[in-house]
Amino acid sequence: MVFEIIAKDSKSKARVGKLTTKSGVAETPFFMPVATKTTVKYISIEDLETMGAQAIICNAFVLSFRPGVSLVKNAGGISGLSTFKGIIFTDSGGFQMYSPQLYVRSKEDGVIFRNPFSGEQVFITPEIDMDIQLGLGSDVAMCLDSMPLIEESKESIAEAVRKTGLWAQRCKLHHDNRQIENGEKRQLLFGICQGGVHTDLREQSAREIAQIDFDGYAIGGLALGEPKKDEYKMIETAKNVFPENKPIYLMGAGEPLEMLEAISRGVDIFDSRFPTKNARRGNLFTSKGRIRLFRAEYAEDKTPIDTECSCFVCKRYSKSYIRHLLRQEEGTGKRLASYHNLYFLQNLMHKAREAIKQGKFTELLDNYRKINTENLK
Repeated sequence: MVFEIIAKDSKSKARVGKLTTKSGVAETPFFMPVATKTTVKYISIEDLETMGAQAIICNAFVLSFRPGVSLVKNAGGISGLSTFKGIIFTDSGGFQMYSPQLYVRSKEDGVIFRNPFSGEQVFITPEIDMDIQLGLGSDVAMCLDSMPLIEESKESIAEAVRKTGLWAQRCKLHHDNRQIENGEKRQLLFGICQGGVHTDLREQSAREIAQIDFDGYAIGGLALGEPKKDEYKMIETAKNVFPENKPIYLMGAGEPLEMLEAISRGVDIFDSRFPTKNARRGNLFTSKGRIRLFRAEYAEDKTPIDTECSCFVCKRYSKSYIRHLLRQEEGTGKRLASYHNLYFLQNLMHKAREAIKQGKFTELLDNYRKINTENLK
């Protein structure tokens, strides 16, 4: 069994589950730090282990160029190369359609991208994408999807939904056939729905993807700056369509309250660059809400980032010191800030799992809603 639900919240759709992969089992809900090139910026594999990260997500598109699929495969896959022993997801490259530096155009059969290192154009089809991810040896592969920009017209987003559905079928067929041929340990495959913030398109895409028997289902094209009420509505729309016994992955979400709200709506898996990218800019998560460390009030603040946090950063270093390092663009400062934010989210997911098991998830969510409201004042 790929996914087993072991606890449910009585007042929401929150649940605790077990995701079983070829590398082991992870308890959901969980958050994946983004390790684009097999590493999280300024964070070591040892750091990931000590903070309790159960899974990471790497970028198959980028890794296919450097160091290349052959090298990674010969090293024993991403886990062998990096020595990370948890679960490894690989993203297909659909998100790169959001980057004008990498995205050229979409065709009926696939996507034309630019090689981020050489600038030359490359054509990625669903079949090529599956071969890349199988070669990289990740535990969970993502389908190649057509990811529209939020500001695109409804007609353009509808076309992205159409292609996403067609490519999902091709990904599943090729992925199944290749694994039968190779006789390797089974790599899981997740389908992705699109649709922007249009309820009818989101439901259409979710239904088309749900008709294909994927190991899990992802909600893509959200957490990109749209109003939260629209994001949550799209989560509910997709969740009402997807099978209850499959894991649900909200791609790109990494704010504490956003994640808890999504969990209350039945989401199990998260990833985002937001925690580390913002940490490097001095925006840090705390039990009292987010703080902006570059503000003058923290220049001589000798207290830790969060007095309620037990990470090594908060046990030893002051806001003043980390602020100084970040202002000087020191790598150590970026590591300390990044570690804290990632640790905070890992701990938050642990709290969420325990709260669901104990029937106290609503209390946890209400507390974070209150913190968020007060932080905005």
